[in-house]
Amino acid sequence: MSTVLFRLRLFYLMTGLSLGMLNPYISTIFIEQGLKRDDVGVIMALSSFLVIVAQLFWGRLADKYRMTKLILILSLAVPAGAALLYSIPSVSLMIASYMIYIAFTAPMAPVSDAYAVTVANAAGSSYGTVRCFQSIGNALGGYIAGSFVAVFAPRFLGMPFLLFVVIGIIIIFGFPKQAEIKVKTKSFEHGLKGVLMDKTVLLFLLSCLLINQTLTAFNTYFVVVFQMAGGSYHMSGIALMIAAISNVPSMFLSAYIIRIFGVEKTMLFGAVAYIVRWGLQWMAPIPSVMVGVQVLQGLSFGLLYVTAVEYMVRIVPEEMRTTGQSILAIVFSGLAGILGNLLNGYLLEASGPSAMNFACTISAAIGALLLIIIIRSEKGRIKHAH
Repeated sequence: MSTVLFRLRLFYLMTGLSLGMLNPYISTIFIEQGLKRDDVGVIMALSSFLVIVAQLFWGRLADKYRMTKLILILSLAVPAGAALLYSIPSVSLMIASYMIYIAFTAPMAPVSDAYAVTVANAAGSSYGTVRCFQSIGNALGGYIAGSFVAVFAPRFLGMPFLLFVVIGIIIIFGFPKQAEIKVKTKSFEHGLKGVLMDKTVLLFLLSCLLINQTLTAFNTYFVVVFQMAGGSYHMSGIALMIAAISNVPSMFLSAYIIRIFGVEKTMLFGAVAYIVRWGLQWMAPIPSVMVGVQVLQGLSFGLLYVTAVEYMVRIVPEEMRTTGQSILAIVFSGLAGILGNLLNGYLLEASGPSAMNFACTISAAIGALLLIIIIRSEKGRIKHAH
């Protein structure tokens, strides 16, 4: 099991390198093709809707046929081919290639996360000690991309992306068959209905939606906003590296933090960090502040994401873990993407970075308020039980 855990961590490292290098520059590539910022927001929102459809499709496929290895291979191989087409100067081809990229990367997080939680628990470890390697990869990928686009146009990032994808696929071939990793499952439709009947789950997902739509603003528009503020590509790469590397200690220590404060309060700490992060950029939207504030990525996204995955594992039955992670991914990547890209793209084009940063601050604050309600309701439930 320790060998499987090592391979899984290496896989997360490679996916972090590839996605962390390419994803932050997608909007820049679109803008280089001649699109406006709000047009990019619409395209990203449509891609987020596609994520929802893809999650439902891949989640059902994974639950019915237990095709973890094949799905993970496809989630790397097909996007790599699509990313190579970004170098061709055609808006329509770029959009089509990006939609293919999105449709096949959609299952990567929920399928690998459900697998990682099971493997980590069986090995006596924690999910955070696995997921932190993706953040290490994101950090290295962000820095490599910043150096790469300082010399070559961002649309050529598909070539180094392919290199890390090939290594990731080789690692997947070393994973054991899913039958050797005991994961209980139910039908996706049954699991979806069962999970969404829980009011606490719905409140939790709404909180994740409001908070994570602000992360969409970072993922989609950070490089664009950084340039609007006078920052360089090289400095944006450093900022992305700082953001990603700050996740590592948070994720690695998440199990210890959760044992002390509990899952709900740890999520609340993450939400508060989001408020501070966006509030600082709203008050001082200058490159030096925008670089320095990325150290809060670990306390915001790092803590919130790991605890959200752990929380979903705890509040759904064991046989619904893949379903639960698919639903969480739909909210994190799909619904939050639609809301975040449309809202923040519009605000950025209409009123500039200040309006976007302020809206993100308010959205994170409302999400944090919902988490407080969850914490209080859980306390009330415990007292009532006694």
